Amino acid sequence: MHCLAPHFLLPLPTASRHALPQTQTPPLPLLLPSRAARLHLASARSPSRAAASVSDDDEDEEEEVDVDDDDEIGIRDADDEDYDEYEEGEDEGDEEAVDEESGGEDEEEAEDEDGEREDTSARRRESEEYKSRQVAKLVAEVREFGEDIIDYNELAGIYDFPIDKFQRLAIQAFLRGSSVVVSAPTSSGKTLIAEAAAVATVARGRRLFYTTPLKALSNQKFRDFRNTFGDHNVGLLTGDSAINKDAQILIMTTEILRNMLYQSVGMTASEGRLFQVDVIVLDEVHYLSDISRGTVWEETVIYCPKEVQLICLSATVANPDELAGWISQIHGKTELVTSNKRPVPLTWHFSKKYALQPLLDGKGKKMNRKLRMSNFQNLASPKSEFYYVKGKRIFRTNKNEQGNRSPLDISKQVQLSKHELSNMRRSQVPLIRDTLSQLWENDMLPAIWFIFSRRGCDAAVEYLEDCRLLHDTEASEVELELRRFKMQYPDAVRESAVKGLLRGVAAHHAGCLPLWKSFIEELFQRGLVKVVFATETLAAGINMPARTAVISSLSKRIDAGRQLLTPNELFQMAGRAGRRGIDTVGHSVLVQTPYEGPEECCDIIFAGLEPLVSQFTASYGMVLNLLAGSKVTHNQKESDDLKVKRSGRTLEEARKLVEQSFGNYVGSNVMVAAKEEIERIQQEIQYLSSEITDESIDRKCREELSEEDYAEISVLQKRLKEEKQIRNELKKRMELERMAAWKNRLEEFESGHLPFMCLQYKDKDSIQHTIPAVFIGNLKSFADLKIANMVEEEDLLGTGKHKADSGEQLYCPSYYVALSSDNSWYLFTEKWIKTVYKTGLPAVPSVEGGTLPRETLKQLLLREEMMWDKLAKSEYGSFLSMDGSLDTWSWSLNVPVLNSLSEDDEVQRFSQEHQDAVECYKQQRRKVSHLKKTIKSTKGFKEFQKIIDMRNLTKEKIERLEARSRRLTRRIKQIEPTGWKEFLQISKVIQEARALDINTQVIYPLGETAAAIRGENELWLAMVLRNKVLLDLKPSQLAAVCGSLVSEGIKLRPWKNSSYVYEPSSVVTGVISYLEEQRNSLIDLQERHNVKIPCEIDAQFAGMVEAWASGLTWREIMMDSAMDDGDLARLLRRTIDLLAQIPKLPDIDPVLQKNAQIACSVMDRVPISELAG
Repeated sequence: MHCLAPHFLLPLPTASRHALPQTQTPPLPLLLPSRAARLHLASARSPSRAAASVSDDDEDEEEEVDVDDDDEIGIRDADDEDYDEYEEGEDEGDEEAVDEESGGEDEEEAEDEDGEREDTSARRRESEEYKSRQVAKLVAEVREFGEDIIDYNELAGIYDFPIDKFQRLAIQAFLRGSSVVVSAPTSSGKTLIAEAAAVATVARGRRLFYTTPLKALSNQKFRDFRNTFGDHNVGLLTGDSAINKDAQILIMTTEILRNMLYQSVGMTASEGRLFQVDVIVLDEVHYLSDISRGTVWEETVIYCPKEVQLICLSATVANPDELAGWISQIHGKTELVTSNKRPVPLTWHFSKKYALQPLLDGKGKKMNRKLRMSNFQNLASPKSEFYYVKGKRIFRTNKNEQGNRSPLDISKQVQLSKHELSNMRRSQVPLIRDTLSQLWENDMLPAIWFIFSRRGCDAAVEYLEDCRLLHDTEASEVELELRRFKMQYPDAVRESAVKGLLRGVAAHHAGCLPLWKSFIEELFQRGLVKVVFATETLAAGINMPARTAVISSLSKRIDAGRQLLTPNELFQMAGRAGRRGIDTVGHSVLVQTPYEGPEECCDIIFAGLEPLVSQFTASYGMVLNLLAGSKVTHNQKESDDLKVKRSGRTLEEARKLVEQSFGNYVGSNVMVAAKEEIERIQQEIQYLSSEITDESIDRKCREELSEEDYAEISVLQKRLKEEKQIRNELKKRMELERMAAWKNRLEEFESGHLPFMCLQYKDKDSIQHTIPAVFIGNLKSFADLKIANMVEEEDLLGTGKHKADSGEQLYCPSYYVALSSDNSWYLFTEKWIKTVYKTGLPAVPSVEGGTLPRETLKQLLLREEMMWDKLAKSEYGSFLSMDGSLDTWSWSLNVPVLNSLSEDDEVQRFSQEHQDAVECYKQQRRKVSHLKKTIKSTKGFKEFQKIIDMRNLTKEKIERLEARSRRLTRRIKQIEPTGWKEFLQISKVIQEARALDINTQVIYPLGETAAAIRGENELWLAMVLRNKVLLDLKPSQLAAVCGSLVSEGIKLRPWKNSSYVYEPSSVVTGVISYLEEQRNSLIDLQERHNVKIPCEIDAQFAGMVEAWASGLTWREIMMDSAMDDGDLARLLRRTIDLLAQIPKLPDIDPVLQKNAQIACSVMDRVPISELAG
């Protein structure tokens, strides 16, 4: 369906039209304020696009965490929307009339936009060509007149635009010979500093290493630097291949540089492998805080020869001064340059269902008052004359009258609970098409739309396939580029994304092939893709600036549940907005979700940036490379000089290196003060706690009250305590009887129809939630134990047995499953049931001979990934939730709203025992209430109440002090130097494994191999590769075994139509089984010394690697595969990387090295070839 073509066939949903200016005529065509072109959104009632769902995964893209709910990205059932009562036949005539008038304007606008895009591309090309000419000219002049002519003005002259102040200061510091730390916002132009340093270095005839955290970023920098310096001056070094590795500018990942530095620790630059290297650029140095990889950046700084200048480029962080101070202390003179100014100013917006509004006030200091929760009570459509509260119709007053009232007056008109306000917030969640309309109307495209789930990105693209954002000429250009790409890389085309791409929308995440992602990046930079739905890895330095960055949610799902974004993460993503030289302002749009509103957005924005935190940890490679001395084996080719250089370090020398970590530096400045404050807090808590003990309260009562008053209140208080204890016991009995009654009734519903029910729970803010759902069955009725295994053991097994009826009866709660009306699965015990209804889904198959609804729903549940969120917890079991899928959506739509079910429909569940327990509890509660009134009527109660109030205030103060103490303790744990302890633990494992003698520094063959390997557990990889069982394997089988060692984080995708993967051959299966026994021995050894480095081996995907290494085509392997393209490509690249290391490792059998070379050459082909294109 054409959206910019001159036909608007369907009326817009009311939700979309509400964002338009209010006029008397119905706005059939959606016209942009700044252009004549129209955005055409598909009908919300389209059956194929009624909904889309999102799944949660943990990925590495190196790594990406998939997260998100359908509500978070605004993909919900469009039938919930209100429509104006237009008939399609009545609209068509009007639309055709509009089209005849505006068709010419559309064509003119398309031509104007194409011309603007071409002008922008031409300016960019001219700028690059100018820079390249100026660089060549400067290099030639330096060769003629000498290095002395290199100064700031010469370097600034290679650009055809003025340089920012922070860039000037950094370049001047570099020219003074200092190392430089630059902390500036994302997309502010930090790369220009490294580029200027590269110009000076090349002109001097020296070398510069440029490191990045990601291979994709390395490839991008490689292309950019070649455009500036020429192909012969720039090289690329990857784990398994190299291009022009002797070039003056060599680009690589930080891990590769760290491994090179291992051999040069303690040497000068001219002695080691860093011969003639003057400068090292550490891009994205804020990765130092990354939990899994941060150690690499610290090691690189620690091991780098002091003669080499460091240029460290970081996004804005809270403690750049500490980073610069640390580098200055361990490396040499270092200057800090910071900037908080963006070259393109960033504005914050907030998207709700009916409008896009500024998030902040005019000064940008606080939240826009129009977004306050008090205004949310007046949220209905402007056309509506009423709205709902607790299911009741509330008449809306006249608009003129209402306009004279303040939000506070409106709030007072109808007092709403927190729960009702929460429901109102949920009603403001926009669909994707709502927010997209807002962006289009405000000329805020192109946009990067961040969704923390690859499945969510794909669902969003699919959801907008019928929405066209490109003019005809742009669509034709995309089609031409796609045809060219398909001719060159036929297997790299993501067929499911083609339709969306031709409409101007695309997805970019770790599930896509790298070649396809590069293709999307190129189209986006050329303006041929208007919206890219991407995971957060796109924010990590990839050069894809946009006019707008949309963040779909402020929280993302992790293994432990849902976690809010940090300010650093939010600003990293928002920083993608605003294209230098193109946009005058960048836009960051945050979106209303069921979980977060404008208040939470402002909390994060104003919370302040987080500091860099050291993640320094020891590894086998680190210990072996720092301690290794002479070898057991002697290589005749080695010179005596090299043997001298390889003399090992003592433990004391190694300790001095390890203790140079960033964490130790920060700790020395912060830890002492923090510990002193904690000690003062603990002393105060101890004193205050002694003031609120029963003995202390009793003593104060004796002092303040007369003897007669004290005796009276004391007796009554004692009685009250006893009666409260009885009341609590009766309440527990009442609850157990209620649950027991439900348990008996639910057993009757294990067969037959599926009854509707109402679940209830209170969240952490004590807000009561009620959830309509359909009952599926007892968890024990599932033949597959997948659910039980995925839920925490304490939830399934730890509920225990509870006494009821004075201890005579034991009751054990059971877990049940239900599907709610909002398409969520719920796992619960009888504790969380409010009502069960007689009506429900009939036990009739949807097609004759098909499965019954109960069995169908059970099968759908077992296909989920079992990422449960714990919503509430009690001694009677937890209440857990998980998102449903597209397949369950239609089932959830059949769950009725609660107010449509009457009390007559409710199941009579109360037993006589329960009714008796309720009556006993009520009587005891009345008795407690009467006692309280009696105490209040006593003569000395007024003085007694003062003492109790003071105790409560003291308790609150203790809580505040404890919270402060916990924060300080967490801070100390972050900076506590643990590197050396881990170093010693690993060294003991190495000693027992006969890889290295710690006392003599003699390294054994196993240690030689482990020291040369790159991997998470170098010792385990060396043990495998030195095992003789691998010598009898064919190259494809060797590849399969290597693939089983590096498959961590690779997952099947249960939502895909098939769960098919190739099975490994029996030979490979046998070898992996044998190696698993060896692994168990190493794990036992590690556990004895408290070393927690994973030893990975998994045969699940070995067959896929073996199939590829055997020559099967990509299309054959991926046909009906349960893996994403990007996952398999990443697994194969990891395997190739390991195979490529084998021929270079010391003391490896030549047969194994030859087979590894053969397997590597066969596997390294399109579409996963790293250097393709």
